Amino acid sequence: MIECMPAVGPAIQAGYCFSRVHRFDDEQVRTFARAAGDENPLHHDSDFAHSTRFGGLIASGAHTTSLLMGLVGSHFAKRGHVLGMSFSVDLLYPVFATETVTLAWVVTSTSAAARRKNGSVLELEGSMKDANGRVSVLAYGRVLFDPEL
Repeated sequence: MIECMPAVGPAIQAGYCFSRVHRFDDEQVRTFARAAGDENPLHHDSDFAHSTRFGGLIASGAHTTSLLMGLVGSHFAKRGHVLGMSFSVDLLYPVFATETVTLAWVVTSTSAAARRKNGSVLELEGSMKDANGRVSVLAYGRVLFDPEL
């Protein structure tokens, strides 16, 4: 990841970053997995999950990915109009149902958006890190962003 820089003025540039902390819990992990149609017992059956190498419930990949994507949408929607164009993720380590994680994104590049007067395409790199700084999820995204003027 490139170094994080605070925003200066209304322009979003390479290095612009934002983050938030999220606390998982058993019920949230169960509820999200079921709502997403993920019936893997690692996400909702405590007895089963405790008998595995994980030793407890883990969040589904759909859950961790949704939190990362949602942060992008929520953050940029406060500054203008945003539309996701593409996202990809690498699920590196399990995220336990009892973890507190930091979700973070950094803009890696910007380019003018065709047919958009003030719009730009933002390329981003994101991560979900545990309390020890280990990256559990690595993400890449591209969004169309039109700042409110």
